[in-house]
Amino acid sequence: MGDIRNPINRIDAEFSELEDKIKHAQAEGLEEHRQRQRRLNEFERRLEQLGDIWGPRFDALVARFGDKAKVTPQLTESSREAEVEFQSDLARIRLRLSATTDHDVRQLILDYDLEITPVLTSFDSHAQTEWDLATLDDQAIGAWIDDRIVSFVKTYLSLHENEYYLRDHMVEDPVARVRFPKFAAAGSVYFEGQTYHFMNAETKREFEMNHGLGQ
Repeated sequence: MGDIRNPINRIDAEFSELEDKIKHAQAEGLEEHRQRQRRLNEFERRLEQLGDIWGPRFDALVARFGDKAKVTPQLTESSREAEVEFQSDLARIRLRLSATTDHDVRQLILDYDLEITPVLTSFDSHAQTEWDLATLDDQAIGAWIDDRIVSFVKTYLSLHENEYYLRDHMVEDPVARVRFPKFAAAGSVYFEGQTYHFMNAETKREFEMNHGLGQ
């Protein structure tokens, strides 16, 4: 009968090597988890600072629209998001700006998303940019957000010149015989069961005089 100690030792060595690999992988995984958690804590700190950059910009945008804008903030451990819904007779409009990070927590990812329903025109619905968390440039981030906000305002205002969105919102000044968007009316008069809209105060006064109103 041959000596079996040699193959047994070799088998034991293989098992020991596997155990060592598992322990090494576990130690590396634990250290990577600790490092990621430290980066996540730093990212959360930077997110708070980001609030000082985009907060005033969003506040200014919302203030410009007044009660036509409703903001819904959302905060999580690894993201910040602000969504604004704009009240409009022309379309359903939602603007979303979010800040997140990648799985390894090494990048700041900013996303801009714009939803307009119904879609009757082309517009920039999405934009994304990334920065290395170790070399964030607050000025560049602020400039990127500024560009996105201005882009949104241009898109919003363009809806009010778009014939497809205005199709069901056009009225005619009964004096000047000019069609224009109802939202731009300088005034209106209810007369004999019908509402008339006027492009300026002059045509409104003329209509009232011609029909014996406002005497």
